[in-house]
This record gives sequence, C-alpha cells and structure tokens, in this order.
Amino acid sequence: MAEREETEGPAVVVDDPILDEPDLDQDEELWTDDSGQDYTGWFCVRTDPWPCPAAGCQFVATFLTASHLVIVWPEMDDPALLRHCAAARDIGRNPKVMTYEAGFGPACSYYQWDAAGNPVHAVRRGDGDDRFYGKK
Repeated sequence: MAEREETEGPAVVVDDPILDEPDLDQDEELWTDDSGQDYTGWFCVRTDPWPCPAAGCQFVATFLTASHLVIVWPEMDDPALLRHCAAARDIGRNPKVMTYEAGFGPACSYYQWDAAGNPVHAVRRGDGDDRFYGKK
C-alpha cells in the first residue's frame, strides 16, 4: 500500500494496484468474432512481428490483432484505424495499411471488437501501454 505523507488540505492517495495471478491450469478461451461476416476487401494494418504478451503463448502477430484476430476496418481512412496506426508507429511496429485477405488469418471488425469490450489475450507491460488508447 502506498504511504501517505501528512499535508494540509485535500490529498489524493493512490494505492498499489491489486493484480490477480492467472490460473494457468484453466483452459483459456479467446474471444471470437461470431458474426460470420466475410471481411475480404476491408482494411487491416500489417506490422513488424509482435509476440503475444500472454505467458507461454507462442503466437506472433504480423498485423494489429485482438485475441489473435486481425482487426479490420471498412474504410482505409477510418479515424480509429489511423489512430491505431499512429500508436503502432510510435512504439516501433512499422505499420502499413493493407486490404485484408482471408489468407491473413481470422479477422474481427474493429467496431464489433470495441462493442465487446476490447477483449485481448493479455496486455503488454512496457513502452506504449495505455499511452495511446487510454485503457488500462
């Protein structure tokens, strides 16, 4: 717990975060886009290889992904796509917008993923975390 110094007036105290250790014995089921929609022709963002931050996971993404699904947008100039490209650029992932093809792997609509609460396999702790997306 963070220590509090005595000061005059109101003070804000921030406690250390409480983290729950993952249950590694429990099978994990990743979120999926169950819409059945064909996203061929939508837009995605190819990046330099980026390993999944989940402990023991061997998945290496070469696109912006969520729960190992390629995130796609209907328009190349979608503000959310551009915002995510900028964030990827700023942490050195070398993003490039491309037209999505089914051969890239399973995909999910950015907006369906967002409506589902932005599920991910794990969150990387380090440079770039939450700095651009405003999420913790």
